Amino acid sequence: MASDGGRKQFWKRSGAKVPGSIQHVYGAQHPPFDPLLHGTLIKPGSKPPTTPVKLKKVSTFQEFESNTSDAWDLGDDDDELLAIAAENLNTEVVMETAHKVIQNHSKLQEQHKFQEEHLQEEKQEEFAQLTSVACGDNRLVKSVSEGHASGSLDNASENSSMQRSQSLPQTSIPPLTSGMADYNTSVTPALTEREASRLDKFKQLLAGPNTDLDELRKLSWSGIPKRVRPIAWKLLSGYLPANVDRRESTLQRKRKEYFAFVEQYYDSRNDENHQDTYRQIHIDIPRMSPEVLRLQPKVTEIFERILFIWAIRHPASGYVQGINDLVTPFFVVFICEYIEEEEVENFDVSSLPEEVLQNIEADSYWCMSKLLDGIQDNYTFAQPGIQKKVKMLEELVSRIDEQVHRHLDQHEVKYLQFAFRWMNNLLMREVPLRCTIRLWDTYQSEPEGFSHFHLYVCAAFLVRWRKEILEEKDFQELLIFLQNLPTVHWGNEDISVLLAEAYRLKFAFADAPNHYKK
Repeated sequence: MASDGGRKQFWKRSGAKVPGSIQHVYGAQHPPFDPLLHGTLIKPGSKPPTTPVKLKKVSTFQEFESNTSDAWDLGDDDDELLAIAAENLNTEVVMETAHKVIQNHSKLQEQHKFQEEHLQEEKQEEFAQLTSVACGDNRLVKSVSEGHASGSLDNASENSSMQRSQSLPQTSIPPLTSGMADYNTSVTPALTEREASRLDKFKQLLAGPNTDLDELRKLSWSGIPKRVRPIAWKLLSGYLPANVDRRESTLQRKRKEYFAFVEQYYDSRNDENHQDTYRQIHIDIPRMSPEVLRLQPKVTEIFERILFIWAIRHPASGYVQGINDLVTPFFVVFICEYIEEEEVENFDVSSLPEEVLQNIEADSYWCMSKLLDGIQDNYTFAQPGIQKKVKMLEELVSRIDEQVHRHLDQHEVKYLQFAFRWMNNLLMREVPLRCTIRLWDTYQSEPEGFSHFHLYVCAAFLVRWRKEILEEKDFQELLIFLQNLPTVHWGNEDISVLLAEAYRLKFAFADAPNHYKK
């Protein structure tokens, strides 16, 4: 554990960033750290200090608690957090509390999975009994009335066929994971009491003449209800002003400005100077996700305009592969402002009025531009921002889970080989689109969410798969696994746990980069 001086530096929250910068990707050398083994952040039996601490330290933990408490359903965890928050806290208590909440939630997930399996077994037994009864009835009919034998046989055949058609899928479908169950719940129109309560909070906050953006960020950290997400994202990204009276005029002015750019620049896409840029955009758009949405000609047309105009207006970077993915979340979220469809990915975009499509296109362009303003060094020549972040990720993982880091190193797996895409596409290729949208709720609520907090999310994401990583003993198998992580059934619940762990890592390391060094 760190010296007293190290603890003071940790509590100072000086804003220092995680150390680590590179000149070259593979050649940079850094002094060795004293890595913190996985799971040893907590000392068993540690007690809160009896010495009073300043209110600022307590409020720091209260901010941590309020930002992450909505990640789980209300229950014992919240009571435990509130009780501990009332005491004088030190770093060990904060770490222990966060770790305990995550462990408790993992147990709840296991119980939920067990209940799903038990329910599945009961359904199978029920169908087996129904099949048995149906067969018994058919035999009884046959013994009583031989004159109706042929009719009974036909009915029996139909009944047994129907029973098989109902029972076979039940035995072939594996039990649903908690992630998929969460997703199915999230697309149900009916809101739970807790969801309705959160939606009311957002509506009250947004109804005022001037929206309190700090309060909106706090409320949005744990996820934004779908119905208010379009307006919340526009406010959080800085596209719309907090003042309600100015919003409509701002929207009209910015939309008009965007289509003035289109009129001015888009015809130049066939010029010799811009042909390569437009050709690359045209190639990359069909590679986007989701597949159904990207194959619609209207969507392709809109995305080509957005990306080409952005590239022309940002000559320092121009268009770089990966930027195309960053349009999709904004586009899908802003479509939800005009439609009632739950499965937006399968919606026919061309059925919307042209004026609505133009609004969605312009809003997506400006919000994507705001995002890229904060991470543009990711896409300038040689992409130095991404290379630096990958090196920082390597250093961070070596300190939080030395075993995983050493395992990757022993099998000669370089972080750049899998984490480059994590930084370039902001994990969009690693998780489903619904999870990306939930992730971006938090990113837009965090200071430097896309540029700084994303690093800790990637670290938590890598360590999340430590068991599977340590089981792989071959370079090729390790790399294939890391480039194709099994997240297809992930939902909001999985992302919330990931974000809570990322916040814990940020709390421990971001403001005290040398806290655990010897």
